[in-house]
Amino acid sequence: MPRLRIALLATAAVSAALLTSQARAADLETQQAAPETIVSEQAPGPWKIRLRGLYVLTHNKGVVNGIDGSNLAYTNTSIPELDISYYFNDNIAAELILGTTYANIDGQGSIEGLGKIGKVWLLPPTATLQYHFTNFGDFKPYVGAGVNYTMFYDQSAKSADKLDVENSLGAALQVGFDYRIDDHWDFNVDVKKIFMQPKFDVTVGGTDFTGKAKIDPWLIGTGIGYRF
Repeated sequence: MPRLRIALLATAAVSAALLTSQARAADLETQQAAPETIVSEQAPGPWKIRLRGLYVLTHNKGVVNGIDGSNLAYTNTSIPELDISYYFNDNIAAELILGTTYANIDGQGSIEGLGKIGKVWLLPPTATLQYHFTNFGDFKPYVGAGVNYTMFYDQSAKSADKLDVENSLGAALQVGFDYRIDDHWDFNVDVKKIFMQPKFDVTVGGTDFTGKAKIDPWLIGTGIGYRF
């Protein structure tokens, strides 16, 4: 009987040791796996940057010196554009676009004979507040509205003796969509309407021309975005 008891106690002790060892091994595996799980499920942060190719399509309508049918025409251009967005939540975001381009200025309509009046560079930073729709899966359309301030710099006269295009402040409207590639990357298409109507003063052959150019461009862009 004593030997039987000793055998039973020994068996119980070995079993307990094995169970304790298995439990410790399971805890260790859980601890090692936990960081990987947390990292893989980590959501992207509130910041997003995009790089777009942008086509600037000008409206070109206005009146020079009150002459009917007269206008200064600004050429269409294609430029690269960088924008930075901050997401307050899944639906609301703010966006700032940065880019610069140039435009040739030509006489148009009844003053077409003035030819190429000059060339000017534009820096049109635009800030919008957006609403993003989140109930279409990976397709995420949005609308936005905001303000644009365009600075005209490095102005050079051609046929003109003097060229002065004033900076312009106006509204901006926006519509577009992101298509999700993964948790961080997406494909973007974006269209903006900028209400840009700068005043100008031009002197050609000793004659002064003044007016307001209704450029009102469309900004049509496509590119990629990264959220972090």
